[in-house]
Amino acid sequence: MFKIVKKQALNPTVTRMVIEAPMVARKAQAGQFIILRVNEDGERIPLTIAGYDRELGTVDIIFQIVGGTTMELNAKNEGEYIQDFVGPLGKPTDIEGKKKVAVVGGGVGCAIAYPVAKALHDAGAEVHSFVGFRCKDLVILEDEFKACSDKLFMMTDDGTYGRKGVVTVPLEEAIVAGENYDEVIAIGPVIMMKFVCLTTKKYGVKTVVSMNPIMIDGTGMCGGCRLTVGGETKFACVDGPDFDGHLVDFDEAMKRGAMYRDFEAHKREETCNLLKKEAE
Repeated sequence: MFKIVKKQALNPTVTRMVIEAPMVARKAQAGQFIILRVNEDGERIPLTIAGYDRELGTVDIIFQIVGGTTMELNAKNEGEYIQDFVGPLGKPTDIEGKKKVAVVGGGVGCAIAYPVAKALHDAGAEVHSFVGFRCKDLVILEDEFKACSDKLFMMTDDGTYGRKGVVTVPLEEAIVAGENYDEVIAIGPVIMMKFVCLTTKKYGVKTVVSMNPIMIDGTGMCGGCRLTVGGETKFACVDGPDFDGHLVDFDEAMKRGAMYRDFEAHKREETCNLLKKEAE
């Protein structure tokens, strides 16, 4: 069992939790993930490691409340426990030897982009962060990005905060203006990562994306997280989650990701009704 040390609502749909997991904290690196179960009969879900403290033995996770399991997780409070917390899994993001990097985050994907930006900053790289949200109310981790970014570009779809538009606009402007990035790292909705890659490909800028498809065991055995990268089948859990974005078949990834939407909606409704009954 793993204790919830801290719980914080970052916005109405996104929660940060700090979990007591010393063995995971000891080995965790930016870009890796864990797989958890809320209870003994629960579903296994992957969540990216959003931070860690090796001395305190804690690991941060940030999740969006979108399905049954994340609803169950969000119903837990500080001092309570979750059943399983396994990791770190996946390959860490490669940060060595990079002098200037653009980190692009979209929505809750910023929870993954932030530790990568921080790791690059701590390693001495110049970091330009491009982060986008639907509206002001959904903005998360702004102060954290400011602390680890030499330049920060804040975008919202509706213009209620920062600049109105999508993250590819300031990114392309920066590249055209002469910013010579060693690498662009994009993390967020698949459609966003696709268009970031279409943008950077025009200018020959190496681009890495973090893929988070349906995942069950996290060890490559189930095959649920398979992707097509450069015409070859890869597994996000063991070959990634980072891949060369110019080689990823994003259309296939989006099609596979949409297969379970009806099931997820049903499970969300079922869990919502169960939590209401427990609260009565």
